[in-house]
Amino acid sequence: MRLTTKGRFAVTAMIDLGLRQSSGPVTLAAISQRQQISLSYLEQLFGKLRRNDLVESTRGPGGGYTLARKASDITITDIIVSVDEPLDATQCSGKENCLGDGARCMTHDLWASLNERMVAFLDSVTLQKLVDDQLAKGLQVDDKPNVKRAISAMPVAKPIRINAPNSVFALGNAFNKS
Repeated sequence: MRLTTKGRFAVTAMIDLGLRQSSGPVTLAAISQRQQISLSYLEQLFGKLRRNDLVESTRGPGGGYTLARKASDITITDIIVSVDEPLDATQCSGKENCLGDGARCMTHDLWASLNERMVAFLDSVTLQKLVDDQLAKGLQVDDKPNVKRAISAMPVAKPIRINAPNSVFALGNAFNKS
């Protein structure tokens, strides 16, 4: 079994979210910036996490993502499985037809046993434990994200005010006053 970036990034992003949960919704842009994960990749992952009821989204200004359940109720298996990451070391994906003709390979039981232990281990680790581990290592959680919410980085130019007549009649009145 090989854990791909999909599973790794999902767990990392969920830890980041768990660390900042108390500050309200967390934007994917902020997670992307802190964890160096592509924003479009995070959007795909969080779509799957939301469909599996691990996160909730809030739209609009001040919106973002929050955990749908307590961090202590979310296991690492929940996260990895929700992003379609297979937790299977067998060649046949557990179908017991490793050799293609319905027969099992000689090592099928070994890999099936590894699957059981792997799932049991990841089921025993909660998101809250990983959040607590990061805090115990001295991670400082900033409450304010570094992401700017401005639409444009360009400064807004003030309109130029011209003190000139705006019609033929105003122009005539300007000449009459002189």
